[in-house]
Amino acid sequence: MKKIFLSIGAVMAAVLVVVSAGCVTPSPNSSSPAGTPALPDQGRSAIPLPTVPAFGGTGGNQVAARGDTVAVYYTGTFENGTVFDSNMNATKPVEFELGNSSVIQGFEEAVTGMSAGQQKTVYIPAEKAYGKYNASLVRTVNRTGPIANTTFVEGKYYAIHDRTTNAVSAVKILRVTPTTVTWDANDPLADLNFTFTIKLVKITRP
Repeated sequence: MKKIFLSIGAVMAAVLVVVSAGCVTPSPNSSSPAGTPALPDQGRSAIPLPTVPAFGGTGGNQVAARGDTVAVYYTGTFENGTVFDSNMNATKPVEFELGNSSVIQGFEEAVTGMSAGQQKTVYIPAEKAYGKYNASLVRTVNRTGPIANTTFVEGKYYAIHDRTTNAVSAVKILRVTPTTVTWDANDPLADLNFTFTIKLVKITRP
């Protein structure tokens, strides 16, 4: 169920790397979008699919709005029709609060305005999911200081702690040399469009 949520911690290696101030420099080949997930027939330039009208629900009763806690079942698919995530057969729905940015923007917008019992299918473009691929997030770091003796494995994900901003982000290791490491801080699902079937089963208002 993590796919609708912003955190990608589940795909990271259990390693926290501390990055010192001033040791990160732009990668010389950062213009090449390396590391994009290789999915068959992704159709990145496909025409957006229409939203399928919602059905079911409780008619004139309350609809989900900002600040509400909602409980949903959903199925997410790639543009080639492959299901990448679903909780439709789970014993409990996923719950989250609308408006606190805990899920991707397009998913939150789709649930807003639904009533309990409604189900609909929506198309969510990359811009409202995990964003477009950003080549500037591919960077080369000198292997000095805190990461001098860290063992990096190409293709693995690591949690990176930046001392200057105190931010923690997930990066994919692209290339390792004795003196540098090149990583990609784009989300693994960046640049991808999705279709979600969503069923709203409960609305809890504060």
